[in-house]
Amino acid sequence: MKALSKTTRSIKPAEVDKKWHIIDADGLVVGRLAVIIANHLRGKHKPSFTPHVDCGDHVIVINADKVKFTGKKLTDKIYYKHTGYAGGLKEVTADKVLDGRFPERVLEKAVERMIPRGPLGRQQMKALHLYAGTEHPHDGQQPATLDVASLNRKNKVTA
Repeated sequence: MKALSKTTRSIKPAEVDKKWHIIDADGLVVGRLAVIIANHLRGKHKPSFTPHVDCGDHVIVINADKVKFTGKKLTDKIYYKHTGYAGGLKEVTADKVLDGRFPERVLEKAVERMIPRGPLGRQQMKALHLYAGTEHPHDGQQPATLDVASLNRKNKVTA
């Protein structure tokens, strides 16, 4: 039997084994789904997690336009952006974003704000692939299905 080591082993970028996961976001709660996606992008679900190395997996999310909010967040949650000009603060509700041209941005912004800012965070965000419909071009990677709704009863909105 091997003796227990008292040192923590950090993995190197060449030793990382990146897998592909696919998630169907139809009817799932935005915040709870974003936490699970962010943890998989960072690699925190792996026992070999190293904070300064991109050891996360690729995550494909289909039906990103069919995510749900709980409570009154659909009408009360406001996203802000600034044009760069004086008085150029623009605001839009979550309802308008989901009905707009790029509804997957709701989930993208939720995940992006859970990933650390900086070069490593930008590299990890490139492993997130969001699609509003059910079609995606990543069949060649043979992604494993990740059933988020079965992890916790609160992850899916019922009614």
